[in-house]
Amino acid sequence: MTSTHIAAIPTGFEGDVLTPDDPGYDGARAVFNAMIDRRPAMIAQCRGDADVQRAVRMARAHGTEIAVRCGGHDVAGNALSDGGLVIDLRRMDGVEVDREAMTVRVGGGATTSAMDRATQPYGLMTPGSRASTTGVGGFTLGGGSGWLERKYGLACDNLLEAELVTAAGEKVKAGEDRDPDLFWALHGGGGNFGVVTSFTFRLHELPDVTLALLLWPAEAGEEIALAYRDLMETAPDELGGAALYLTPPREEFVPEEMLGRQAFAILLAYAGTGPDADAAIAPMLGLGHTGGVVLERPYADMQSMLDEPAGLRNHWSAEHLHDCPDAAVAVYSARAAGMIVPSPSLHTLIPCGGALADPGARYPVPWRNAAWIVHPIALWEDAADDERAIAWVRAVRADMKPYSTGDVYLNYIGDEGRGRVEAGFGAENYRRLAEVKARYDPGNLFHLNQNIRPA
Repeated sequence: MTSTHIAAIPTGFEGDVLTPDDPGYDGARAVFNAMIDRRPAMIAQCRGDADVQRAVRMARAHGTEIAVRCGGHDVAGNALSDGGLVIDLRRMDGVEVDREAMTVRVGGGATTSAMDRATQPYGLMTPGSRASTTGVGGFTLGGGSGWLERKYGLACDNLLEAELVTAAGEKVKAGEDRDPDLFWALHGGGGNFGVVTSFTFRLHELPDVTLALLLWPAEAGEEIALAYRDLMETAPDELGGAALYLTPPREEFVPEEMLGRQAFAILLAYAGTGPDADAAIAPMLGLGHTGGVVLERPYADMQSMLDEPAGLRNHWSAEHLHDCPDAAVAVYSARAAGMIVPSPSLHTLIPCGGALADPGARYPVPWRNAAWIVHPIALWEDAADDERAIAWVRAVRADMKPYSTGDVYLNYIGDEGRGRVEAGFGAENYRRLAEVKARYDPGNLFHLNQNIRPA
């Protein structure tokens, strides 16, 4: 971008425009993954739809590469463009709850924490991410997988309407009865079709949840994972969670001897409290855990208790499994030995099913019909560990391939090639998505994403 390009956008622009020489620029370009160090020519901190329109039109007129930033949580760093324009939505973070209609309207730059905190006083929720710092935008457009999806479905299942700015700089609205093809594409198709400036979601009553985090020595992991698998085969839809290898943090419920060492944990998240919740988690409580805690908390509090720290180096991936036989559990458990310990890394085994499964395949998210997901999350501080951490994630994927469906939740991976992008949608869905892309972004202006090429 030249100075002429940079001068073009501020005219009538209500937000702030940052360039590399401006105070605050470095803070504004920082994203969740510390491995990403890109220097945009300009960061347009938009305050409203009109700002987004101005930014898109300027970029299109000058052939400028666009990145769209919501939460900046994407592991590939697609919220930034080297030498291009970042459309930063974080100031468009308003949340409006309509208690009577049981809906919430959320700005495109809001985090799931902002959404959860706004709905919590009403005893209401809509499914959010497993990390409260995640942006609602990228999370929802990628499908939106969360702790209680077995009960309430994906975030996109609860999407009622979306407003967006297209590649032509036009404002459009999509819903079931207004451009249903675009609305369908927004259920998993990512940021390929425009800059979504607001979402309207369906709300559910859920004042409190029951959360249990139980710890065992790492060597007990395979045995406990098998018991957890058996439990989840018949568990009520209200029960979600994960099995995971981790380095326990310093907390009151963590025994001193477990600190700094790898452990195995079961996370149980139940949508509700009382006798039904107690009965659902009881089988795991009877397996002699070494440490742990059982809490009843508001949903928003649960969501923020499990956040991963920002500013670390990140590499993630996933394999979605047809089922989870004993042999798969053994392979999953054996690979835990390759994790960086101590570190905030997580080696997770996540149950699917319940409301997550969609035999009718209404939306372009075929991965939702898997039985389990293995999701290795490498988080570390020292760049000297890059090769080791990335190799561990890749080795987990390779070992789990014999059990894989071939589908993948694209929010769980970085840049893993064209084949993985198409696997995230399915071949037939991809063809239809490419047709919608051709209508709304024929020049592929919005390509810093899990990209769908226009038909």
